[in-house]
Formats: sequence, structure tokens, C-alpha cells
Amino acid sequence: MRDVSDLWDFSDPAGSLARLRAAAEAAMDSPGGADERRLLRTQVARALGLLERFEEGHTVLDGLVDGVHHDLPSELGVRMALERGRLRRSAGEDAPALALFTEAAGLARAAGLEELEIDALHMVCLVLPVDEQVAAHEAAIARAAACGSPAARAWDASLLNNLGMVHADAGDHRAALGCFERALAARVRLGDDDRTRVARWMVGWSLRLLGRDAEARAVQEALRAELDALGLDDPYVDEELALLRS
Repeated sequence: MRDVSDLWDFSDPAGSLARLRAAAEAAMDSPGGADERRLLRTQVARALGLLERFEEGHTVLDGLVDGVHHDLPSELGVRMALERGRLRRSAGEDAPALALFTEAAGLARAAGLEELEIDALHMVCLVLPVDEQVAAHEAAIARAAACGSPAARAWDASLLNNLGMVHADAGDHRAALGCFERALAARVRLGDDDRTRVARWMVGWSLRLLGRDAEARAVQEALRAELDALGLDDPYVDEELALLRS
């Protein structure tokens, strides 16, 4: 499928939905347009899920090939299982979502679609019982590192951040900090300034929770100075600084 990152803004699912629908319709005018349109409509279903319009999302997927994703052309089959799973998860239906994400990961691996495989594994991690999430994240991180696709390997940053949050939620802030530091290194490697700032914030947050206030303050003050220079605001940085100065 074409790279749709320019059509997606996850902070604006309604705008994304409009762009994805328009792109799906426009695809019909290009060679191979029917297949491209079906793939784009899986993303339409995803956008509907983010808007909590779950039944509409399922209807879109049902209309692609009568709702059956087994034995389809490989990428479409993977994306249908993956987006059906996201709809289920967003609706609070974790058990069927887990089955769909597991299926999507298996289909993707069999088809050599590494980026989609890691995306599906990351979703598996999110719906497993809490006591299984650490092992699942570690397995997904190892799998991502073994992939040949740079896009698949780039999932390590998100997976490490999510693993850090699993440790933090369990009260193990030392383990969380280690994950957040590794996630920061991954973000620096990937060169995304906005997400790198978020990763730095996570490190500072974790340092504060460990009682390492001087180090935490240095992280947040550096972020505040950088944001000021860029003319940007971040209430989360300000909140951390207020806590550290109290």
C-alpha cells in the first residue's frame, strides 16, 4: 500500500477520515486502483474506530470482501485482521482483539510483511493480561531488532516506551527508567525531534519518581529552554518543573 503517513494525523481522526476517504475514491482512477482502494479503506475503518464509530468501521471492512480476511491477497488480509482487531480493542473487547492481532502477526510474518508484523505484535502486547505484558514486549522488541526492514526496526522506540510504562504501572521505576533511556536512544537514532522531546520527558519523569530530583530538573529545564527557543508550549514540562520546585 502507498505510504499514507501524509494522510494520517492521529490527533485529528475526523480530518484523517476525510483525507483517507478521498484518497480511496481517487485510487480508482489509477492502475490497480481497486486493490489500492481496498487497502486504503482499511485505514478508513481505523479512523472510524478512533472516532468510536465502531459499527461503521466493521461495515467498511465487511464491504471489502464480505468480511472474510482468510486467504486474501496477503497485505489486505493482514490489514483487515489488524484493523478489525483495533476496532474490537477500542470497543473494550480485548479477547477477540487479541485473537485478531495474533492472526495478523502470523499472516504478516508468513507474507514477509515485517512492519505490519511488528505493528500487530505491538497491539498483542497492549491487550494481553498485565502479567504477560513484560515478556510479550521483550519478545516483540527482539523480533523488531531481527527484522531487515528499517520501518519494522523503528518500532523499537514505541515498544520500549510501552514496556517502560508497564514497569512504571507496576511501581518498578528503576526498570522503567532503563526502558525510557533505551527508547530515547532509539528516538535519537530515528531523528524525530518531537518524539525525541517526549522521550526525554519520559526519562525526566522517571527520574523524579526515583527521587533523583536534580537530574530530573536538569532534563525538564533543558526541554523548557528548547521549547522556548522554538516558541512552543508543553504543559507537561511545566507541570514537572512545578512539582520539582515545590
